[in-house]
Amino acid sequence: MRLSNKSWGMWVAALAIVGSSILTSCNKTPGYGRRTAAKPGKKSATTGAEFSFDETDTTQFFVAKNAEQIPGPNLKFIQGGRAVLGTQEEDVMAFRDNQERTVTLANFYMDETEITNNDYREFVFDMKKKVSADSILKLEPSEEVWDGAMTFNDMYQTYYFRFPGFNFYPVAGVSWTQANTYAKWRTEYVQEIIREERGLDSSFTKSQLVERGVALADYRLPSEAEWEYAAKAMIGTQYMDENQEYGRIYPWDGRGVRNPYNVKRKGKQGDFLANFKRGRGDYGGISGGQRNDGDIIPTNVYDMAPNDFGLYHMAGNMNEWVQDVYKPLSYQDFDDLNPVRKATPDDDMEDYSSALLTDDLRVYKGGSWRDVTYWLAPGTRRFMHQDSATNHIGFRCAMISIGEKGK
Repeated sequence: MRLSNKSWGMWVAALAIVGSSILTSCNKTPGYGRRTAAKPGKKSATTGAEFSFDETDTTQFFVAKNAEQIPGPNLKFIQGGRAVLGTQEEDVMAFRDNQERTVTLANFYMDETEITNNDYREFVFDMKKKVSADSILKLEPSEEVWDGAMTFNDMYQTYYFRFPGFNFYPVAGVSWTQANTYAKWRTEYVQEIIREERGLDSSFTKSQLVERGVALADYRLPSEAEWEYAAKAMIGTQYMDENQEYGRIYPWDGRGVRNPYNVKRKGKQGDFLANFKRGRGDYGGISGGQRNDGDIIPTNVYDMAPNDFGLYHMAGNMNEWVQDVYKPLSYQDFDDLNPVRKATPDDDMEDYSSALLTDDLRVYKGGSWRDVTYWLAPGTRRFMHQDSATNHIGFRCAMISIGEKGK
């Protein structure tokens, strides 16, 4: 029987479908196919050996399913992205040390509040079990930061750190070095709690825990770029994909420090949005008035509304230490991906006006209860020696984000 051209075409198409089906069925060996962290398959794609999914079994190659980072308590997820950092207000101090530049930051986590007196006392209490009394004295915050020849702050010097009424006020009198020691302690302490909750004894190394999907990155001070990015929280200005309606001078909308809205979440219209020094000699307003700017000293870390990332007091209350070494020209030296200025012995000091700008000088950000409005802008920056402490600098911790969360 002779087939027409149309019939021949139908036969060829049918054979192609059958052949494709046979080849596909031959390649559908169990355990093969596209892999993801949540769907690793049952067998190795390269050897064909079966995977073990028992995280307590150390005799076979283990593959974790649905592995997820455990960020630890008090942290908020900050989705990274492109941002314009730098001083976006008039540089009235003429420092010219933070000019605008575009950078990209990876996802990270940051404490929703400043570290409190209660948090820091917990640290000192635990360290007393591990180090000498002399070492504890080096870890305790300096209560002398409240003292002054021309001021009477005996109450704060005696009670601020230890009295329960100040439990959830930000710790003061802590140096950059002490803040880093706290972050290292917190990492070890929280990791041990997670080990116990997972039933994993101390024989498991950190790398073994990571392979088993128990991922806890180190607590640390945020980089200056991370801190500034998180403070502005520009996600609150976005519309229609990547468009932004306006920039921000402060961690909130508008050009002022009072609430322009009548929205319950953000407090009453006209309320101050930060705890700061309102003018010369004015730390909190007059008696009998609505002193809603917090207090004449630091205030509870949960006072005031959080910014659009859910972070409290990213302006005012306390200045905060960040990782970076201070150099006035960092903005032009920075890498444009995850920028940070670390202590390096090969800094070219010829680019700087003074050889006194050593790697022991660290940046602090944010403005405080004793600063005027200018310093509340996230783009401003100042510095102090890493072993110095004052009554207006505190800190909060950050942590890298592992994996693909936030994509």
